[in-house]
Amino acid sequence: MKRILTYISNQVLPEATRLNTVVIVLKIISGIAVSKMIAIFIGPEGFALIGNMRNFLKALQSLSIGGIYSGFVTEVSKVKHDVLKLSNTISTAYYIGFFITMLLALICYYQANWINGMLFPKYYNYAYVIKILAIALPFYALNMFSYAIMNGFSKYRMMLVINILGQVVGLLITLLLIYRNNVDGALIAVVLTPSLGFLITLVGFSNQRSLATDIKISRINLNIVRKLSPYVMVALVTTVALPITYIAIRNYITSKLGLQAAGYWEAMNRISDYYLMFVNSIMALYIIPKFRKLDTKAAFKAEVKNFYQTFLPYVMMGLALIYLLKPYIVRLVFSSSFQPVEDLFLWQLLGDLVKVLSTVIAFHFLAKKMFWHFIIIEVFLFVNLYVSSITLIDNFGLKGAVMGHFVAYLMQYGIILLIFSSPIFGVLTDEDEKL
Repeated sequence: MKRILTYISNQVLPEATRLNTVVIVLKIISGIAVSKMIAIFIGPEGFALIGNMRNFLKALQSLSIGGIYSGFVTEVSKVKHDVLKLSNTISTAYYIGFFITMLLALICYYQANWINGMLFPKYYNYAYVIKILAIALPFYALNMFSYAIMNGFSKYRMMLVINILGQVVGLLITLLLIYRNNVDGALIAVVLTPSLGFLITLVGFSNQRSLATDIKISRINLNIVRKLSPYVMVALVTTVALPITYIAIRNYITSKLGLQAAGYWEAMNRISDYYLMFVNSIMALYIIPKFRKLDTKAAFKAEVKNFYQTFLPYVMMGLALIYLLKPYIVRLVFSSSFQPVEDLFLWQLLGDLVKVLSTVIAFHFLAKKMFWHFIIIEVFLFVNLYVSSITLIDNFGLKGAVMGHFVAYLMQYGIILLIFSSPIFGVLTDEDEKL
């Protein structure tokens, strides 16, 4: 354990790590608390309904900010000392997000019944929740816009405080709404709490240098749009296509096996999200910055090998421990009525392990701005995930959904290894080729 702690402390930015660790722990704790409340007051059916709303919201949120968050943070950090360039960057990002957000909000509000039919079985009508989402969406976009500026200016302490307050307030509101209104309360909480964070961000942001006067439509810059466009494409594929795929799979499970079975599958996904949240955050903080500095195949091979040897054994031990403790985890996070979820652990954990293996190498696409390679691989994954899941559900029932998860990520990993076969498996000389 000392080896992994030394590895993280030496290689990852200390301030960013502290921020990330606190936020991730809070997200996991609040997620478990909410899951427990849903299990007690609503049951498996509620997880299926809430899962579809969460996935739809995630896709919509990414669309609302144009998928530019990562690219915007990078650009702000580059030009934060140049007033004119900073104004151009902020103005461009703001108006892109503004127009897209308002368009999406209007569509959601006036097409709420149609969206309800896409998300929920015909005997459920939550169109009014979708209208609440439409009203709240612009506040979420403003929150992310403000947060991205703080991130670009490296205001880590402020971000930490805002995240802590946001998590606590969101958790309290969610628990209260679930307690008072069951499914309706949970759905309202899903669409409302992300936007409430804007009030907290606004207070923290108000005592900083005012940038409102620098946001002008005349300062929209097409060059900045071009710089942000690759990030937009990547974000739209990864954060829009995957939630939509999950909605499609969940709806298929509901139609074939019932809403309760879909709830069990969603419960398994939630457990997976909790432990992968921490693993992915460490990889994102370390891998991408490290890979940006690599310019030879030998260095790339050494870095992947180093990460596998240092980090992977702990991931495997953690997953093995989760599998052994699955009865206790299910009862802790949910309740004894969720016992069927235990049958889904093996294939889900295997799929998540392969996902970690492939993600480490796939991060190289982003680090070296190989955006189209990344997009093609991700599109293949989502199509394969849906097809594999549907096929295996027909043959193996609910367990087929997690089997499809494993198959899809295994095939993705195989393709990634094929692409990087030369730097990973090849015999490299001292004068190896540039990446």
